[in-house]
Amino acid sequence: MTTTSPTNTAVPDLAVRAATGRPRFRVGAGQQLKGGPFTYIALVVVGLGSILPLYWTLVAASHDQQRVLDTPPPLVPGGRLWSNLQSAWDQANLGKAIVNSVVVAGSITVATLFFCTLAGYAFAKMRFRGRGVLMTAVIATLTIPPQLSVVPLFMLMSDIGWGGKLESVIFPTLVGAFGVFFMRQYLLEALPYELIEAAKMDGASNIRIVWNVVLPAARPAMTVLGMLTFVQAWNDFFWPFLALNQENPTIQVALGQLSASYTPDQSIVMAGALISTLPLLVVFVIFGKQIVGGIMAGAVKG
Repeated sequence: MTTTSPTNTAVPDLAVRAATGRPRFRVGAGQQLKGGPFTYIALVVVGLGSILPLYWTLVAASHDQQRVLDTPPPLVPGGRLWSNLQSAWDQANLGKAIVNSVVVAGSITVATLFFCTLAGYAFAKMRFRGRGVLMTAVIATLTIPPQLSVVPLFMLMSDIGWGGKLESVIFPTLVGAFGVFFMRQYLLEALPYELIEAAKMDGASNIRIVWNVVLPAARPAMTVLGMLTFVQAWNDFFWPFLALNQENPTIQVALGQLSASYTPDQSIVMAGALISTLPLLVVFVIFGKQIVGGIMAGAVKG
């Protein structure tokens, strides 16, 4: 009776050892790679580099203008943080600006997830005439600079009476080509045809298939797309600056008002920037686990 010994996944590759004189080990399934000192040093450097801008914003927002401009600059927070935050809040009407930004970013995010998921599902799994041509046209719009559409879009918003209103910022960006392409690529792999056919055989309508089959399968990608869309809409400055006025600004337009004077107070500007960053940090803390899970799910599917 012949017995076969189990293969040891850590056995050196003899060919590599014969050629180089050094063993090369293979990592088997279930084993984890261990990082060396260089890995931890690189992670620390990247982490500090990511936190440094936010820390400097906090330091600058807690000092006065003269101290911020000193050489060398301050390295630890001071005692004027609350007063600077209050000044920024009052000077730029940040309360209304934050509410407007929440409405704008939230509306754009919800609409983008809904329309892009439906369009991505249609392009990925439905058969209809001209599908390839339409998908090519959608992707081609990504190559068009957004500045080219500013003048006709501004004239259109003025003609329909939306000048200076939040509708002029929300409706032109309810759906984007990147979101459609992103959802299509994800659903091509994540949603098998057999699942859709099984739902049809059970008598499910298209609406029920989308609600019970497509949306659960697309949830990881929707989480990532939603976060990217919300951050982009929250940080958008160019079009809201043109479409809105000082009485009805978004947060980025309001921050532009803080630095619009001839000699802006940098500590007040940094305090306003700190206020505008806090909602994004809160969103990431609340949905961070889902966002990372969605990114990892997309990586596994790919």
